[in-house]
Amino acid sequence: MTTEHTEARHTPTRHTGTPAARNLLTDHPALYEARFPDPERLAGRWAEDRLRRYGAGPRVLDLGCGTGRDAAHLHHAGHRAVTGADLSDAMLEYARAHHPGPRYVRADLRAFDLGKGAFDAVVCLDSALLYCRTNDELDGLLSSCRRALAPGGLLVAEMRNGAYHLGRTDLLDTPVQHTFTWRGTVHRSTTTLSVDRAAQLLRRRRIWTADDGSPPVEQCSAWRLLFPQELRYVLARHGFEVLGLDDGPGPRTEPPWHEGAGGPGTADGDRLHVTARRTTSTTF
Repeated sequence: MTTEHTEARHTPTRHTGTPAARNLLTDHPALYEARFPDPERLAGRWAEDRLRRYGAGPRVLDLGCGTGRDAAHLHHAGHRAVTGADLSDAMLEYARAHHPGPRYVRADLRAFDLGKGAFDAVVCLDSALLYCRTNDELDGLLSSCRRALAPGGLLVAEMRNGAYHLGRTDLLDTPVQHTFTWRGTVHRSTTTLSVDRAAQLLRRRRIWTADDGSPPVEQCSAWRLLFPQELRYVLARHGFEVLGLDDGPGPRTEPPWHEGAGGPGTADGDRLHVTARRTTSTTF
């Protein structure tokens, strides 16, 4: 799945002057794909490159699959036992109808059990891992991933880099606007990011408006800010050997990843990419 899809199930939502709604993107998966198009399946192709590079087997779990675009790409790329997991029933229904091929199941990434050793790889794209905002939630995700993976299985994740915000404010506090048209209606989103240092969170406030007369919608969410060495440490505690941890190129970097792109960078950019292998031991 592509950018920010996990917003759809972790975001408090308010309609000004109307009763509380659920979530604009959860309720309208097609709207999500219109707002975050990925016609070249860049995220799925990047994940497939990582899986191929490190020799992953055919059984792949796309954790936080959203509308199913990336799960379907991995399926058609040759992984014939792909499962997409998400917490949103609307997203899963849309995925089954519009991106068939994988098996789609409902699961909470913070604690799930889809069978011991059932997968050769777990893919977790678009900062889905960072919606585990507490240590307990992060432990729950990594414990679940370890249980789901066969020995030697891979965890491939792509996320925002907490280290980028050490001394940098270029992405913070200034509203960013996007405009797009869906089903003849012009939609606008205004997004502002801020850092909650005490909670180690990157908070997002987004206002949606449309030219059809509907009231504005406010949605607020947050990502956990993880730092590269912190991520190495918590992965090692859960029995994962880090094979690669870098800032790009990747599907959300600028310039973005492409086939044949150069080697990994440092760990200083605004995105972080990790590939880790399940070992036979854990410190838990």
